[in-house]
Amino acid sequence: MLKTVEKVDPAFRADVLNGLAEPIPAIPARWLYDRRGSELFDEITRLPEYYPTRTETALLQDRIGEMARLIPADSAVIEFGAGSATKTPILLHAVDPAAYVPIDISGDYLRESAARVDAEFPGMKVYPVEADFTNHVDLPPEIAAMPRLGFFPGSTIGNFVPQSATDLLRHFRTILGTGARLLIGMDRVKPVDRLIAAYDDPAGVTAEFNLNLLRRINRELGGDIPLDAFRHQARWNDMMGRIEMHLVAARDVEFTIEGRNFAFAKGRSIHTENSHKYGPRGARLLLLAGGWTPLAEWNAPGEDFALILAEAERERFAP
Repeated sequence: MLKTVEKVDPAFRADVLNGLAEPIPAIPARWLYDRRGSELFDEITRLPEYYPTRTETALLQDRIGEMARLIPADSAVIEFGAGSATKTPILLHAVDPAAYVPIDISGDYLRESAARVDAEFPGMKVYPVEADFTNHVDLPPEIAAMPRLGFFPGSTIGNFVPQSATDLLRHFRTILGTGARLLIGMDRVKPVDRLIAAYDDPAGVTAEFNLNLLRRINRELGGDIPLDAFRHQARWNDMMGRIEMHLVAARDVEFTIEGRNFAFAKGRSIHTENSHKYGPRGARLLLLAGGWTPLAEWNAPGEDFALILAEAERERFAP
């Protein structure tokens, strides 16, 4: 049943209708994360082929003492795209912050994970914020006087093309303010077969995660997209240094969304997600372009993954 206008995010409607009408159809990756999408992504992170979560978690556990020594006491930890907050307790136990502010677009999921963190850390204030962190975010006034640490794990920065990633980092700087620090995870370039396996697992969980976007469109926007007409595909784009996720038409197909007609020939795809991989110099340059000065960097064995701590220093007129 078609939802009323009030129940449908207008940004979701605009991104879907405009994105599917583009010469190269694409829908922003953030819309993969409704409640079901968030649950499926959590399942993905536990798959043996999906190395990023496992590798980053081990790195965080191994080096958290060094990281904590570089973070001001009584900080407020602001996590962008908190999701299930599975890695967050490792950081919170070591840093012992005064407050934790998880930000996520999936409200129900956010409140559940915030409640779990609140129960585990009874002496710490938890202020969940339901918001799209790529847009304007109002932080709780209660943390106004606290030092701030942004937490952006999971190599989520890789979902954004470099120009958008730079804009997002500048946006984080605006939200957190001069003097804030940012602990960010970045995935490294590695053999293509390993990358493809991580984003196209044999169990088909990532395929289900990708196809769930079509289910969401049908449910929320009154679409009639036949799910069996599309298949999940992961591709390595060497020129762009990224894994791409696509929904590829398995046959010629036509469908409607809110009365608008769309037609896809067999083989044409909807581009749904990127995951850029950064070498050490590229990662640091991206942070500097976004207004963050790298302070320290920790690498997993074989430089599989990196956690970088950066600071929003005051802007200088000259070197």
